[in-house]
Amino acid sequence: MTTQTTQTTQTTHKVTLTINGQPYTAEVEPRLLLVHFIREVAGLTGTHIGCDTTSCGACTVLVNGVPAKSCTLLAVQVDGAEIRTVEGLEQDGKLHPVQDGFVQEHGLQCGFCTPGMMLTAVALLERNPQPTEDEIRRAISGNLCRCTGYVNIVKSIQYAAKQMREAQATPAPAPVGAEV
Repeated sequence: MTTQTTQTTQTTHKVTLTINGQPYTAEVEPRLLLVHFIREVAGLTGTHIGCDTTSCGACTVLVNGVPAKSCTLLAVQVDGAEIRTVEGLEQDGKLHPVQDGFVQEHGLQCGFCTPGMMLTAVALLERNPQPTEDEIRRAISGNLCRCTGYVNIVKSIQYAAKQMREAQATPAPAPVGAEV
């Protein structure tokens, strides 16, 4: 009887992702999911792990500006990509209009689905600044919420859309001492 010894070698790949403007490089196993790269390598825990089957949308992030469920994307698949997570929405201490909308219109309860909902809403409003209620509902249809019934989530996104349109319509104040 002959005994065969099999040696297993762990293959890793160098992956670099830009997450919220910050580059992260790591040697990862080819099977590492993007959601785990974000949470474990980058240390950003706002992206939630829900179902691991793309059903709930809690793990939704923006990959090169497009909503993607990070629980079914491998980190090696998006090597070199720009990733935006919920932590990247706030800028200079100011909430993104979508975040503000969720606060003002009570668009969250337990908050588990909120990061994915917000990123889906951001992508929608970046391509369609004046969506109808039906367009909003269609856009968030891949994000499940067990608490709210979606009414206030839709109101939150409508609020954000209005704020974003008003901000674009309002000219920025001229710097002090600027010629008119």
